[in-house]
Amino acid sequence: MVQSQIERPFWHISIDHLRDAGVLPLDRVKAGDFQWRQMRAPFFAGFHASLAAYAAAGNNLIVEHILDTPGWQGELAALFRPFDVLFVAVHCPVEELQRRELARGDRPVGSAEKDAQTIHVGRRYDLEVATEDGVEANSERVMTAWRAPRAGSQFFEVEAGR
Repeated sequence: MVQSQIERPFWHISIDHLRDAGVLPLDRVKAGDFQWRQMRAPFFAGFHASLAAYAAAGNNLIVEHILDTPGWQGELAALFRPFDVLFVAVHCPVEELQRRELARGDRPVGSAEKDAQTIHVGRRYDLEVATEDGVEANSERVMTAWRAPRAGSQFFEVEAGR
């Protein structure tokens, strides 16, 4: 919704977009030909570097990403230091996360609840929204926050070990 209303063009990028586009050989991962654990680190390093390259080329980005691995926020903060960042937390009730997890069927059962319990610990955000408030209200909050003058983003205030 932000893309359709904000006064500048924004790209919406997520790992799910890459997965759904067939970038990853998931059928071969499922068949056991490749191990996701071995592919994961270089995949995310490339994803992070590509985000910075898109921004450096002059593109505005809406990045949907779960920072579930220690060090990722620091890595991304270093890559995005030259850019204007609005760091937004999206909170969703555990029950809804569990429903989505089961509907997707591509994540270990229980991983959504684990993420919900740990993902926001020690992080400070520029804005926090809740899924139960609805897409329209949250989009308006994001656009209002993005338009408002800011001294800097909390994104660059990386907690030790995160």
